[in-house]
Amino acid sequence: MLVFIDESGDPGMKSASSPYFVVTLVWFEDNDVANAVDCRIALLRKELGLPEHFEFHFSRIKTGFREAFLRAVAPYEFFYMSMIVNKRNLTGPGFAYPDSFYKWTVGIVFEDAKAYLDSATVVIDGSGSRQFRRQFQAYLRRRAADKSGEKKISKIKIQDSKSNNLLQLADMICGAVARSYTGKKDSREFRRLVAHREMKCQLWPK
Repeated sequence: MLVFIDESGDPGMKSASSPYFVVTLVWFEDNDVANAVDCRIALLRKELGLPEHFEFHFSRIKTGFREAFLRAVAPYEFFYMSMIVNKRNLTGPGFAYPDSFYKWTVGIVFEDAKAYLDSATVVIDGSGSRQFRRQFQAYLRRRAADKSGEKKISKIKIQDSKSNNLLQLADMICGAVARSYTGKKDSREFRRLVAHREMKCQLWPK
């Protein structure tokens, strides 16, 4: 089982920070399906006339590429959950620390996903300091364990999204979810393309 994590917005609380912080977890129950999606994304670059190492990053690509990407992956059997934090409604001093805020949000998503996880290999984009990544991995393993102490996560990998098509998938799904809260004219269109893959999207606090 493969799981990929990405986020949209930032966990900062300054006036220039994003109004929402979104964390999305994408998973494949079948590794063969994951490989097929990996190949499909590589093929899509050729179909769109893009360079081999072009990175699909929701916030940096044009609308046509967003739609083409989501339509290309939609038929495959993957699933996702998202936690959408409305930072304008947050209270409490703990949210002033971005690392703690980030870990807390990811922990909530994994707690919601426990029932679906089974010896999962979790892949995370390689951002943040080495110390933070080490602390985050230990934290994630604790949060993902069920009540019996069974470990739902077998391995955690840190990889670069530029060279990982499935991390780019997580970015595109997360971006589509985040876009749906912007109020823009096309805000719901991208998420609608993959809505049948959505298991849960939790807005907090409402």
